[in-house]
Amino acid sequence: MAPVDKSSHSPTGSKVNGMARRNGGVALEDEYFEDELVENVTECPGCMEYCGHEILKERKAGDGTNYLLKCEECGHVHTLELRPPKPVSIQFLLSEGAFSRMQEIEMDDDEELHVGDIFEHDDASWEINRIETKTGNSRRKLVAAKIGRANAVRSDVVMVRLTLTRGEFSDSDSIFVEREKMFKAGSIMEHQGQKWKIRAIHTGAGRTMTGRVSAHDIKRIYLHEPPRPEENIPRNPRERRQAWKEGRLGDNPNPIVPEAEKSGKPKQQRQGRRQKKRRR
Repeated sequence: MAPVDKSSHSPTGSKVNGMARRNGGVALEDEYFEDELVENVTECPGCMEYCGHEILKERKAGDGTNYLLKCEECGHVHTLELRPPKPVSIQFLLSEGAFSRMQEIEMDDDEELHVGDIFEHDDASWEINRIETKTGNSRRKLVAAKIGRANAVRSDVVMVRLTLTRGEFSDSDSIFVEREKMFKAGSIMEHQGQKWKIRAIHTGAGRTMTGRVSAHDIKRIYLHEPPRPEENIPRNPRERRQAWKEGRLGDNPNPIVPEAEKSGKPKQQRQGRRQKKRRR
């Protein structure tokens, strides 16, 4: 007898469940009808209804099992053949930040994949973002046996791009963080041993300078040097020398005295400043 289509014949129940799981077949479960537990539920070809069945006989057949079932509703006796699905290898383009690689992943030929599905591979989570047929056409869902290639991105870790601005100069960099990590505009974050102020966060909807954004929704973070406290800004050579001695401007135990002070020349007056008149 030809194998029965498993999509329309899915027996459920404790005894069949164990056999099918060991053989790699359909997941089998008991079902509740009007709060009553019914075992070994499958479609009866006699009454064309899903109902409970009594297992009269079971026999090992290759990698699967043949079951002789009796419908508890109409008494029809019929045979159900369960066979494990065949494994197929699917070409996946796995993208992790700026890096991508091709990987063959084995799965059951009757498994249906959907865009947005998340699966585990190489101790990481991946989210399917594209499924293609063998002719290269895009689909939202497809049975594994008909898939030509699929794309997936790392879902547990995401790459966040950074723009670091120091004065008039800007550099680009990136970091890898958990997808649910929150960043707050206006806060201070540390990057490569330095503290930076999050000036703005760019999302798919635009740029925001307030609020919190999850890492997986961020296109780019704009970082500026955090402003120094007003009292720590040296304003004249004396304050700069004192700042060096205190280590606020780096390790310089022998501060350099400006040439103007060494020669005794008067300080240059700022342009536009009113000159005091000398007394006669």
